[in-house]
Amino acid sequence: PADMSLPVLFLGDELSAAGFRLGGIEARTPPAGEEAAYFEQARQETPFVLVTAEVAERLPPALLARALGAGRPLVAVLPDVRGRMAPPDLAAALRRQLGMEA
Repeated sequence: PADMSLPVLFLGDELSAAGFRLGGIEARTPPAGEEAAYFEQARQETPFVLVTAEVAERLPPALLARALGAGRPLVAVLPDVRGRMAPPDLAAALRRQLGMEA
């Protein structure tokens, strides 16, 4: 594994990335089509990856599910600052899988 020297790494749109940079967080904006590569690289570099819902939507579903379930590094999906896309409702998905919700 990589050295994990970055405490947090953000992946998302340029507007959100600028805000995270102002807060002292490493932020990257993956070019279209390269989201999965950026995401995998981020998971090697930090114990905590923040990713916008928009970027998460462009990841292969199995990759995102595996990363969210792994617990290490911790991956959090954030709402889109422009309100275009919300993160997945993991609690609702779990209730559906358990047969508690239609």
